[in-house]
Amino acid sequence: MSDAAVRVDSTARPKTPKNVTSPNATFEIPRFEMPKFEVPAAMRDLAEKGGAQAKENYEKMKVTTDEMTGMVEATYATTAKGATAYGLKIIEMTRVNANAAFDFIGKLVAVRSPSEAIELSTAHARHQFDAVSAQNNELWALAQKVATDAVEPVKTGMARVLQSNS
Repeated sequence: MSDAAVRVDSTARPKTPKNVTSPNATFEIPRFEMPKFEVPAAMRDLAEKGGAQAKENYEKMKVTTDEMTGMVEATYATTAKGATAYGLKIIEMTRVNANAAFDFIGKLVAVRSPSEAIELSTAHARHQFDAVSAQNNELWALAQKVATDAVEPVKTGMARVLQSNS
């Protein structure tokens, strides 16, 4: 650098562009016109067909969704009824088993000899084993029925949906 003196004029004002009259003026953005062109008929047809197909697919999806919602509602209702029936059956079986136990205790209190007590216990155990086996079979059959009934709306609904979409 040189030691030359640099003279700065502190009273000088910055130059403003000629088209701006005040420092607060805004600049106008130039407008460009888009060239006008016509979309080919094939493109318009393709766009219209695509829009129509999208609308048709939306309607199909809406119908399918409504059917699926109905199917789920039917499944839940069937399952709730089946669970209620299963619970009631267990309560009934518990009552029967409790009554059998109380009857056994009542008879056991009236026993006069140990051999009579053993004979009564053996008969009661055999009877309870048969009763519990029958109750288990009954519960198993009821559980299968509940499961089958719960799946039926899904099965028929899916078949209907798949058939309508084919």
